[in-house]
Amino acid sequence: MTMDVHVRDLRYFVAVAEELHFTRAAERLYVSQPALSKQVRALERQLGAELFRRDPQGVTLTEAGTALLPHARRVLDAWSEGSAALEDARAAARGTLVVGMSTSPGRGGLLPAIRSRFTAAHPDTVLRLRQVGWADPTAGLADGDADVAFVWLPLPDADRYAWTVLAEEPRLVALPDTHPLASRPEVDFTDLLDEPFLALPTSAGPLRDYWLALEERGGLPPRIAAEVAGTEETYEALVAGLGVCLVATGNAPLITLGGVVTRPVRGLSPSRYALAWRRADQRRPLVRAYAEACRRSKGGA
Repeated sequence: MTMDVHVRDLRYFVAVAEELHFTRAAERLYVSQPALSKQVRALERQLGAELFRRDPQGVTLTEAGTALLPHARRVLDAWSEGSAALEDARAAARGTLVVGMSTSPGRGGLLPAIRSRFTAAHPDTVLRLRQVGWADPTAGLADGDADVAFVWLPLPDADRYAWTVLAEEPRLVALPDTHPLASRPEVDFTDLLDEPFLALPTSAGPLRDYWLALEERGGLPPRIAAEVAGTEETYEALVAGLGVCLVATGNAPLITLGGVVTRPVRGLSPSRYALAWRRADQRRPLVRAYAEACRRSKGGA
């Protein structure tokens, strides 16, 4: 029996063991349920032992699965600590902090204020900005390409991350200036329920659902007209009349060019823009320093 098991396989096993439900575990891991089931089956074949009993009543751990679970958790904890230590060493060697973002923070000069505060305290550290497409709602945190990231909440697999909220902004609706609702100064969300919507890629997970306002739809599924993965695609789709979309107030200037307008929407909670980092990295000096610079810049201290 080979024991060359991937960390990913152990993470999948632990998620199913804790949820005792493949669909919920898949949502937590942000993978498809068939892919998760296939990977767990492959792990069982590799180990030569059945880890779960699957029957109409649900999923339960076998004796082998129960025996493996605490060891798998320790391996994952150790790997997380090892990854953080490695990243600390890499960061110390290169003196660089990578800041991920899908859209620029903008918002009254917030980014320059953060940079100014951070570099004043850490003049030898290089800040490198990394632009990430909307398909990755963590803006590079999930795959380790960013040390900290400006993100919109909610995040998938949120337990992996910590964050500080930098702004709460109303959600507006963006629509072609020829749309019948464009003549109104304000729109009720119920007036948008039957409208075709532009959606983030499915890989954006809970963030896609949030910008489709699933919680406010009362169980009525949205009509998806097209998927958009960036500001330019969104603008072109709006101008073409493919659909409407929700947008944070601070991002409205990015798409309200010729032919597109935004209107306030009644009945929606405000969006939350945050700086996030991996919980495993929260003791890293540069990560903590950048988060503190963000908090002080937000408060104007």
